[in-house]
Amino acid sequence: METLPKKYARLVAAGDLTRDDAQEAVMPEFERIRAGLAEAPRKGWFRKAAEPPKGLYIWGGVGRGKSMLMDMFVETLDVPNRRVHFHAFMQEIHRGMHAARQRGEKDALAPVAREVVQSVRLLAFDEMQITDITDAMIVGRLFEALFAAGVVVVTTSNRVPDDLYKDGLNRQLFLPFIDLVKERMVVHEMVSPTDYRQDKLAGSPSYFTPINEETRAQIRAVWEEISDGESEPLTLHVNKREVELPGFHNGVARASFYDLCGKPLGPADYLALAEAARVLVLENIPQLSRSNFNEAKRFVTLIDALYEARVRLICTAAAAPEYLYIEGEGTFEFERTASRLREMQSEDWGRE
Repeated sequence: METLPKKYARLVAAGDLTRDDAQEAVMPEFERIRAGLAEAPRKGWFRKAAEPPKGLYIWGGVGRGKSMLMDMFVETLDVPNRRVHFHAFMQEIHRGMHAARQRGEKDALAPVAREVVQSVRLLAFDEMQITDITDAMIVGRLFEALFAAGVVVVTTSNRVPDDLYKDGLNRQLFLPFIDLVKERMVVHEMVSPTDYRQDKLAGSPSYFTPINEETRAQIRAVWEEISDGESEPLTLHVNKREVELPGFHNGVARASFYDLCGKPLGPADYLALAEAARVLVLENIPQLSRSNFNEAKRFVTLIDALYEARVRLICTAAAAPEYLYIEGEGTFEFERTASRLREMQSEDWGRE
């Protein structure tokens, strides 16, 4: 089977990829894992399994190619594996634990972890980040079970391990998990001056108005480009509430104005969204006024969260920012939001 370095070199030679020193620098770690998996078969009744290779935790700025390399690596493996977004994986764990409790299991996590370790030898997580206390409280035991069974974990993240669940509630209970990650995984920072995700958007408008068939087609084309034509729904769990994102792939989210502002969401929900997504495609922002005052207030809060987190916003709207909210209570306060919407349209917005 073709190895990752060979596949990478082939794609560079074909002009499908641009050679990047930072991307090539992490490849020996992937090949180390491949070799280790080949030497460490599953534990059997009559033999003791060899020690599995350490996993890999790749972190760095957005758009550096972390997810692309991990996906390419998984495609070249010939052992049972699974690639999944970390948020989506944790949702599955919670659903499995709920079902276990319904069956009367005393330890709801044990059967769920057992099912995972029986199905794969390598788990590849995209975008590991932990913002929810329920995830924080179970992830340590879950990873202990994975490592104990010889499952190798590869993950990407925008944060160094020490910054996971930063400032989270009862964070001291989470610290042993960080130690476990650093013990059982090689931590590799990917440092590259190039943000390939931003390059995909270079020269492309980010604010489409008015809302009509032409602008809908334009934003669909942008979404297809930056999501690589692949996406699936993602649910964020925030303080026992659920925030639904109809489309998500590799840190790029897609939702409508109604999805995020037509429902009773608040600052914590928008902060969780800004943690999960580095680009948000937001469709159908309507004209705002006293008739939809509550939705307008939520929109202001959403834009504040995206702005502070420097999330790239691509949207369709009924009018230019200055003319979105022209009558009713709150028009003066909306001037700041309009200014931020203008600033967020600059080509280098979101660059680190």
